[in-house]
Amino acid sequence: MGQPEVDTHMSTTGTELERLVGIMRRLRGEGGCPWDREQDLRSMRPYLAEETFEVLDEMDRVAYGGPWRSLCEELGDLLFQIVFHAQLAAEKDAFTMADVCRAISDKIESRHPHVFGDRQVQNSTEVLFNWAQLKAEEKKRKTGRVGSVLDGVPTAAPALLRAERLTEKASRMGFDWPDVAGVRAKLDEELAELDEAIASKDRDALEHELGDVLFSLANLGRFLHTPPEDALRMAIRRFTTRFQHIESALQAEGVPLGSATLEHMERHWQGAKAAEKALPPPASLPRAPLTALRFPANDLAAQRAFWDAVAPLIGWQAVPAPSGEARYSDGALLLVFTSGGTGTPGAGVTLGAPSSRSVERLRATLEASHPGAVQGGSSPGVRFQDPAGLLWEYTA
Repeated sequence: MGQPEVDTHMSTTGTELERLVGIMRRLRGEGGCPWDREQDLRSMRPYLAEETFEVLDEMDRVAYGGPWRSLCEELGDLLFQIVFHAQLAAEKDAFTMADVCRAISDKIESRHPHVFGDRQVQNSTEVLFNWAQLKAEEKKRKTGRVGSVLDGVPTAAPALLRAERLTEKASRMGFDWPDVAGVRAKLDEELAELDEAIASKDRDALEHELGDVLFSLANLGRFLHTPPEDALRMAIRRFTTRFQHIESALQAEGVPLGSATLEHMERHWQGAKAAEKALPPPASLPRAPLTALRFPANDLAAQRAFWDAVAPLIGWQAVPAPSGEARYSDGALLLVFTSGGTGTPGAGVTLGAPSSRSVERLRATLEASHPGAVQGGSSPGVRFQDPAGLLWEYTA
């Protein structure tokens, strides 16, 4: 019997994770670090929150064209917090880091039956609906009750983030506006009610109506695919930069802060905005994600028949397409086959498979239903050609 093939990347990841767990164990052990040995769950709480927000800061910098390396370092700091908490639990014989990894792996696999099982889905909306149902079933098995679809949004989360996540979870059950126009109209309605509260000068009414406006804004951000927490964080960043520009300008002019007129400060504020617009484009732009691949197909009917059979076997689904096209998606990438043209015979695309079992299932199906399609390739991959002459590799 031959030796099993080793995924070098996974082997390296596992080795480095074991190394980090060992370092943490030594820090907490006899002869380790006095400070680390003194910590407990309560004392570590602020560090976990701090490291989380530092990751968010680096994500913002990357989004503005900054380097990725600093994000790697901050993710490492956050991972260390997770390993630290797992070590605290291991010392109490509660669970280990391996249990943490196993639990999340089991959860992700069970909630993606359309990838790791035989369930079929049509689009990402159906994926989210299934996720909510599976989560409810899990909770019922654990607690004996289904609970609410809104469970799982931390009460300690920032309010804007929590509002967005709550409306998102409710939308999975169909409780949602049909389009962005309805959400925008609701915001106008809430603003009108806030104006009435302002006129009344009733404190309770003001709090109530302002809360409704903020909640509507969070929901609007969700519809616009612009997380309100991120948008507000970026606005705060701009405000901070511009106000610090005012401080520096006034200091250079010898004007004490607090004695400048509003008009004077406004001029410097506008100067800061102009300076922002005059900045050169970032040296390193954010990576443009691949969203679609388009290929011509001389015989679109044959291409559609082929991919209608193949797509479900590799976790893809047919999606609505205009006349003269056939479309398939995995929720992130879109394959588009267009009628006409001679295609690009020999062009190759590689798709990742979740397991060698899924590879063999596809190979067996193709050999039975489309003789000659399989072009070779041995586990962990299979190479095949579709009617348009495109070569594909499906590999674990």
